[in-house]
Amino acid sequence: MTSSDYTPFAHLTAPNAPLYRQVMRAFLAAKERFAVHLRPEDVYAALDAGNRPADLEAVTQALDKLVEWGNLRADPDHARVTAVEDFFRRRFIYQLTRAGEAAEAALGTYDEVLGRRGELQAVALHDIVTQLRALLVIVAEDEPDPAKTYVALSVLTARFTDLADNARAFMGSLQRTIDLQDIEVEAFLVYKDRLIQYLERFIQDLITLGGRIALLIGELEEQERVAPLLRLAAAREAADAAPEDAGRAEAVAYERWAARWSGLAEWFVSGEGRESQARLLRGRALGSIPQLLAVVRQLNERRAGRSDRSADFRTLARWFAQAPDDEARHRLWRVAFGLHSSRHLTVDADTLAERTASPEPASTPWSEARPLRISPQLRRTGSYERRGRPRRVADRGEAKRRLAEITARQTEETRRARDRLVTGGPVRLSRLGELDPFAFQLFLRLLGDALATWRPGTTTTTATSGDGSMEIRLTALDDGSTAEVHTPDGVFSGPDHLIDIVDLMVGHGGRTVPAPAPVLAPASVPVSRRDTAPQLAEDR
Repeated sequence: MTSSDYTPFAHLTAPNAPLYRQVMRAFLAAKERFAVHLRPEDVYAALDAGNRPADLEAVTQALDKLVEWGNLRADPDHARVTAVEDFFRRRFIYQLTRAGEAAEAALGTYDEVLGRRGELQAVALHDIVTQLRALLVIVAEDEPDPAKTYVALSVLTARFTDLADNARAFMGSLQRTIDLQDIEVEAFLVYKDRLIQYLERFIQDLITLGGRIALLIGELEEQERVAPLLRLAAAREAADAAPEDAGRAEAVAYERWAARWSGLAEWFVSGEGRESQARLLRGRALGSIPQLLAVVRQLNERRAGRSDRSADFRTLARWFAQAPDDEARHRLWRVAFGLHSSRHLTVDADTLAERTASPEPASTPWSEARPLRISPQLRRTGSYERRGRPRRVADRGEAKRRLAEITARQTEETRRARDRLVTGGPVRLSRLGELDPFAFQLFLRLLGDALATWRPGTTTTTATSGDGSMEIRLTALDDGSTAEVHTPDGVFSGPDHLIDIVDLMVGHGGRTVPAPAPVLAPASVPVSRRDTAPQLAEDR
């Protein structure tokens, strides 16, 4: 087709496009009432009173332009000729052309798809189960009925198409809702509660009915029982084709039915190296719930006036990376954090004694606090020199030594805990052995990171610790065995799993790259952990 074949769409970008759309909708409404021809005054009366032009001449000009573009056809109006001079007057009646009607149908489909909100149709899942069971009954007959087969397959594909299209539209609109920045907070909070309940109901139906649908599809595909049903449906669909085109029409229809069935099977049944669309939809729906909660958290922070510290630190990190040299980076550090020397705020024994005798509450405003007394000499000359012997500089070497010992001890304890947990490959949790308090606390943190990524139906998960120094791989076992991890504070027990803990900070040559020590709980913390998903551990 050439560009001239699409001239019926020219009125969409022309001046007065809203008027052209109103005129075309008036012709479509008249067609539904079985009115074929319309006069200009009929069109004028059918227009919306609030948007119609001031006079009939504007409508007549719009009709003539639509005739020029091929949307309408104009015929002389001889019905109103009562005298010879009426033949010389310009009178026409108008009707839709095939091109104009097709253009309006395309625009109606466009508006419908663009405005579709989408929905997750749990009822469609029940209908698909019903039709699959009907096909099982039909295929069990000695001679399946072509009419029943065709109707069952038609309803099945129609419901499946509605389910897939609406689910795709719903997830797209849901993502747009999550991405909204300017939205009324109260309205979104109310909408969020209803949406989460809606998602949870659909996910529950998809888990139960999706597995049932996959089993029914497997039963139908056993012993190649689907192909005969598809051939019956294709033969019935091509029954009205011309004799010379019957064979080709039936072959085309069979390919179409085979593609529909393949799409249905792939939507509900996972293959080798490929997850089904139902599983992907379930994961997407599950993932949207935390995203919605994150939006709510952002809205609450926005209402509370909280600043985004993570964005500030990322900006500061870019500034450090863009600094030309170490001297500039040191200056940026001092300006950003102010962790430099504070000798200008010296507190001596006299100051401490005065504060002890007359304490000043921290809540006292500066305007009401005792004034700072400045030496008249400093005010007069701009400099002040203390007379007498200089005050001795406090020796903080002992405090620094104690801090260094504490840091070294914590680093060593963390290193031993990390070395103790590294498995060197997948091992059973029951063979992990006894753990000291520090190793057990680190183990609980790694286990919590792995369980945070666990989803319904998951058998293997991988997670990285918060500091990025260790990785844990957790795999569920189906043998029903139980694991016990002994600690000085108790026994940690639950279903046995395969566990693989890797130290990511080990560099080349087997040397460990120093990593910041994680903050571990004290050794006196009792063992008290009970996980519900996947119910990995419980106390005893």
